[in-house]
Amino acid sequence: MSNLETHQIAIYLGALATGALTGWAIPSATSLAPAITPALALLLYVTFLQIPLTRLVPRPDRFLAAVLIGNFVLAPLAVAAIFPFLPENLAIRTGVLLVLLTPCIDYVIVFSGLAGGASEKLLATTPVLLLAQLILLPAYLFLFLGPDLADLVDPRPFLEAFLFLIVVPLTLAALTQRGKRQAAKAMVPLMAVTLFTVTASQMSALDVGVVQVVPFYAFFLAAMAVAGTALARVFRLDGPESTAVIFSGATRNSLVVLPLALALPSQLAVASVVVVAQTLVELVGMVIFVRVFGDRSPKPRGY
Repeated sequence: MSNLETHQIAIYLGALATGALTGWAIPSATSLAPAITPALALLLYVTFLQIPLTRLVPRPDRFLAAVLIGNFVLAPLAVAAIFPFLPENLAIRTGVLLVLLTPCIDYVIVFSGLAGGASEKLLATTPVLLLAQLILLPAYLFLFLGPDLADLVDPRPFLEAFLFLIVVPLTLAALTQRGKRQAAKAMVPLMAVTLFTVTASQMSALDVGVVQVVPFYAFFLAAMAVAGTALARVFRLDGPESTAVIFSGATRNSLVVLPLALALPSQLAVASVVVVAQTLVELVGMVIFVRVFGDRSPKPRGY
């Protein structure tokens, strides 16, 4: 377990690289796509299992306020700054909006912990972040894209994704809290399997048009690092809390929104690859974040 935690960044990057090579070398790797949802469901179950039942509703405090403002006020403003410069392609724009408007609730815990962030407090915000993004995402999409998207999107796959990726894993986690210690051991390999499955199944669809969004993702990471640092100062957070706020604002929910992107109609199919491209950029960015923001406090054991 300790070896897995120590080398988890290398494991995740290795899973991404292996998945990318597999996807490019073996076109039939697209057949792995149906495995994405169950892999994600297992990963989220393990994530939820580490949240004590007494913390499913985090205590309102400065930390929670900073996390919510960073993710649902400052992040959309950063997206608004990017949006006019995105390629004039509805599928690409939809993918960018889906991923950048939804805060991460899984591996952000890992990377924040590696940098010495207050990962337990961040983990406790997961249910609030999930509920808020599910409520606000349709409103954000309408604001950015207008009614055009509503005519193309069938809400049923979105509701199914919410049921199988959020409701079922969260319910099972609440019923099996005693398995917390065993589940923690599965976190790293499950994350690696999920990253491999996602990249291998989607990589063959990566093209020049999708690569155009990479600089925008890099800009978003940098902008949210600055925004998170400013928020931490405004709310007078301590070192670990500041680090957690920075990581929460910068990381996005690419793995969870991917099934939503895959559920879009065929004319928006490229959106799923746009989401995967964000994952690739972000994980490289997280390695940099751990080094840049990792000196604020001693790194905790585990997360």
